[in-house]
Amino acid sequence: MRRDNQRENNRPSRFNDRFSGPREMHKAVCAECNAECEVPFKPREGKPVYCRDCYRNKRPAF
Repeated sequence: MRRDNQRENNRPSRFNDRFSGPREMHKAVCAECNAECEVPFKPREGKPVYCRDCYRNKRPAF
C-alpha cells in the first residue's frame, strides 16, 4: 500500500530540491542599466538579464 507522502519511485522530488537550500548565484550585467548583479540562473548569450530594479519595472502591472 502506498503512503500519501511517499513517492512511488522513491526518487527525490525535484520540487523539494529546488527549495531546500541556498541557490547558486551567477554574476551578470543588467541589459537595461549595465549594473553588475547576481541572478539565480546561468545567463545565456543572446538572452537579456535584468537587475532586480529593472526587472521589476519591466513586469506588466496587474
